[in-house]
Parts: sequence; structure tokens; C-alpha cells
Amino acid sequence: MRRRDLLSSGFLLATGAAMPRAFAQAPAPAQPPGAAPAPAAEAAPPPRRAHALSLLGEPALPVDFPHWPWVNPTAPKGGQLVLSTIGSFDSFNPFILRGAPAAGSNSLIYDALMVPSSDEASCEYGHVAQAVELPRDNRGVTFLLNPAAKWHDGKPITAADVVWSFETLRDKGRPFYRAYWGDVSEVVAEGEHRVTFRFKTADNRELAQILGQLTVLPKHWWEGRDFSAPLLTPPLGSGPYRLEAFEAGRSVTYRRVADYWARELPTRKGTNNYDVMRYEYFRDSTVALEAFKAGQIDLRSENVAKDWATAYDFPALRRGLVKKEEIRHELPTGMQGFLMNLRRPMFQDRRVREALGLVFDFEWMNANLFYGSYTRTSSYFSNSELASSGLPSEGELMVLSAFRGRVPEELFTTAYRVPTSDGSNANRDNARRALALLKEAGWTVKDRRLANEKGEAFNFEILLEGPTFERVALPYIQALQRLGIEARVRTIDPAQYQVRMDAFDYDMTIDVIGQSLSPGNEQRDFWDSAEAKKPGSRNMIGVSDPVVDALVELVVAAPDRQALIDRTRALDRVLLWGFYVIPHWHSRTFRVAWWDKFGRPERNPRYALALDSWWVDTARDKALPADRSQAG
Repeated sequence: MRRRDLLSSGFLLATGAAMPRAFAQAPAPAQPPGAAPAPAAEAAPPPRRAHALSLLGEPALPVDFPHWPWVNPTAPKGGQLVLSTIGSFDSFNPFILRGAPAAGSNSLIYDALMVPSSDEASCEYGHVAQAVELPRDNRGVTFLLNPAAKWHDGKPITAADVVWSFETLRDKGRPFYRAYWGDVSEVVAEGEHRVTFRFKTADNRELAQILGQLTVLPKHWWEGRDFSAPLLTPPLGSGPYRLEAFEAGRSVTYRRVADYWARELPTRKGTNNYDVMRYEYFRDSTVALEAFKAGQIDLRSENVAKDWATAYDFPALRRGLVKKEEIRHELPTGMQGFLMNLRRPMFQDRRVREALGLVFDFEWMNANLFYGSYTRTSSYFSNSELASSGLPSEGELMVLSAFRGRVPEELFTTAYRVPTSDGSNANRDNARRALALLKEAGWTVKDRRLANEKGEAFNFEILLEGPTFERVALPYIQALQRLGIEARVRTIDPAQYQVRMDAFDYDMTIDVIGQSLSPGNEQRDFWDSAEAKKPGSRNMIGVSDPVVDALVELVVAAPDRQALIDRTRALDRVLLWGFYVIPHWHSRTFRVAWWDKFGRPERNPRYALALDSWWVDTARDKALPADRSQAG
């Protein structure tokens, strides 16, 4: 499944009325002879200059901070980290719809204007841009580039590269970029190291920080190449690693850049410690797990509860050669679930969608499949203060009252709760309620088959990108059969799955709608009506509701943190009562197992696993058997 942890944040400044440019530049009228001189026009206040941007207040780290607080600044360099990934790849261009991009082909090869802190919510610090300037009217942002920033070929990173990157990604990249940057009116290079973005509105307070996330691409290298086509030529980058070798679809190897321009910057010191990073590709997670146990893979992050509980009892772990740990985090968990494609007629009735959720038996699955390790998800913004609960607060009601009559009335009178069961996987009460809703929507059971007035059977396909979730889908299908619904599972490889998702060619699937601590512009790509029609957008469900559109714009334009909380909770309620997703579950830890060859910082940051701050401990590495397969 595609998991994107999008940091959506910004910078809150005092606002004031901006003087129109034409008026500000007009010549002063001539004065009659003997008249007193007209008072000089008040100069516009200078922009605020900052080393970091935070939506939630002042950045925690000062302008001269030496390194991230959680890293070991003297961590040794060397060794290699081998990770596994599922599927295949045929491109090193991760920014377009075409092709399956190789793991690491963005974050390892390229740098961004700013780098998010993994220990602060909605905060990022200067990187390629060593400082930013923010006008008092909030209608733009200027990035001042670090003169030391350079590409791997030694050429400097310039403002022209930033302008070209923005315009190319917006015009030729994934549709996400056009939605995410929709409030940018223009971008101008004002010198070799100064680039300014101007905004259509003063209300999009996170937009400056969103632009700080811009991956900068080398204009001179891409000239003469087709950016919209998959790429199997090693690309030119500026980041901590460069592509060293690959076997298409099977493995990709990156080598640390010894003279990396940013290696001593506080945003990089103590990180990127491995000389070599390699990704090995496997067809599914079961094979990848066996490769880890055989010592072919150094570290594995486990997302299957059953495997975590039962599959790691092997000799190398019992001998202490492999470590296994759950590392807590404070990340919002977003929404994982069965997503219904509203572009299919059968899912367009809200009563049908509610009925399909009633027969999903999480309690049985948690007890029998997941060893009781999960918590049911009941919000699109779970594990954060942005999640709605109970009845709407006064602040939420101020937002929602404007839409009364266009949203379900239950939203105002009833606390949303995910359906629960007795854990038998045959909950008759929920099944009866589901059948009643289906009957209201025009579906009745005839000869044990659910059909509409035209005699058309209710049947659909659950599309999966690998076998891991088959054991979740199959019990659900059995529950649907009791309603007379014929559902079936189709499992395809990740490359095919991505193509079908981009084309919205599915009935139901399992996916994750990831969220951050400061939602904003990315919500347009998730929910906006216009995005529902754009292939490759992240409005996978096909939500097309003017109320949702309006709430998303309110979230984007939230003037302060409390308004953001109220508006996000209001959006959450409307989405939940739309029954667009059958919610799954979440975990609040990273489950990680690794061969005991690594050193680690004393603590982990709050919002990331931060593997880039680990390092290879030479003594531990040498202590492992030369042939790990004999130890596992």
C-alpha cells in the first residue's frame, strides 16, 4: 500500500492589508506652488527572516543549533544497510505517473529546500535554502539558497533550478503537485541564490512551509530529456547518496557521497552514516521475511501482527544475533481500511456503504488474526488532537451549522462509533441492520442473492496488491455472503496495482490515507471534487461533495491552531458519516527486527524511526557469523 507521510504545515505571521502594487508604485501628484510637502508614504514593513518555519509557534531549535537533538554527531561512517521492498521497479523518476520508481530514488538522491524535524510537529529547518523571508501580508515566501549547495557534478544549485523544478513538477509531475501548490501564482528567480514564490491568497498559512518541501532537480541535466517518461539512466542529484548499481526489478544500490556538500550542516550531521544502502526486491512479504531470517536483509519493519507474534522465533534471535523491539511513536495514524470506489454505481448510496461496514468483524479478527495487538480506528486523524469524538464542540458547531441540511442530521445528535460485535464473526444484530439498510436502498435478497429491482446482483471485486491482506479480506467476504453479496478477491503484483489505482480501475481495495499533525493543502488531493476526475490523484474514493470541498478550503485557510482543530474535526465528522471507508486498525509502535550490527542514538525522535541516524558498529558486525544463513 502506498503510505505517504506528508508534512503539511506553514508559518503564522501577523497579517495586515497589503498596498496594491499599482498604487504603491504610482508617482506622487504634483504640488501647487507654496503648498506644504505631502507626507511621505509609510514604507512597507520589512519581511521577517527566519531559519525555520513552524505552524505551531516558534521553532524549538535556535539558528545556530549544531545538529538534531536525537542524533549522535560523531557517529562513525561505513558499512552497509540492506533493506527489503516488495514488487519491482522500472524507473528512477519518482515524480511522474508512468513507471514504478525504485526505492530511495527521491530521498537519497535529492535534497529539498528545507528539512522537517522528526521531533517537532509541523516544523522544518533550512537546508538547500539557508534562510527564508516572509512578507507581512502572507502573500509569498522567498528562499535564500546556500551558496555551498551543489550537484554531484560540482555545479551550484541555483534559483533557476528551483524555478524549473517547481514548474516541471507542476506541469508534468503527478497530479498531486498541481493540487498541493494550487495557491501559487508565480515563482521568480531574483538572482542566483534568491527565489520568490507569490501566492494568490493571504489565507493559505501553510503554503510557505509546503514549498520548503520542494525537491530541487538539476535543470541542466534534464534539458534534452523527457521528464514525463520513466528513467533508467542514473540521475544527477545533490543528496547524500548517488546511484551506484541496479538490476531492474531486483535490486538497487546507492553509495554515500564522500564530499557531500551538506555533510556538516546541522540538518545532516550524524545522519546518512552507511557507506552503502541497498534495496532487495521480493515478490511478497513472506519471501522477504525468510530472506531476513537467512541474513540476506539487515533490518525489517514488520506490519503483520501474526508474523510479529509467531514468525520471529528462530535460532539467530534466540542466540541474540537478531534484535526485536517495538519502538513507540507519536505519529498520527491516518485511516487504513476497505476503500469503496464511489465511481461504481453500487457504492453511491450512503445506506449501502453503511451496511457494508456493519458486517466487518474487527473484534473477531483482532482476537484470531492479530493477537489482540491493534486498536480500531475511528477517525481519519486518529492518534492526534485533530480526531473528532463524542458530540461536536462549540467550535465545531460554528463550522458545521453552515452546512445543516446538507450533511446527515445524526452528525449533530449522535456520537459516531464504529460498529462492534461479539467477536463471533456472525453478528446477527449487525447483519439485520445491514439488510434493513440495503432494503431501504432498493436491494433485496432473492434466492440467497442480493439484487436490485432490475434483477442485477450485488457483486464486486476486492483488489489487493499482495497476499498479506487476503486473510483479512476472506473472512469479510464470508460475512458479505450472508447478506447475499458475492464478493471476490483479486491479488495482483504492485506494478499492476499502481496502474489500476491511478486509473481508478477497482471496486474496493485496502489503502491508507495518511495524515499529519497539521493537515492542509494535501486534503484537496484526498477529497476535492475536481481531483476525483484526475487519474493519479489521491482521491481514491471518488468523493465529490460540495460540502467536503468547502470544509477542505476552511482547513487550508484556518487562521490559527484552534481553528484548524475545529475545522479538521468538522471535516472528519462529515467524512465518517459519509461511510466512505470501512475502518481497519492502527498501531502506535514501530515493530523492528535487525541483525545486531548497528549502533543507535540514545533515543528515537517522536515522529519517525530515523534509520538514517543509526550506524554500523564495526565490532558487532564482525561478531556476526560470516554466513548468517547458518545462524538463522
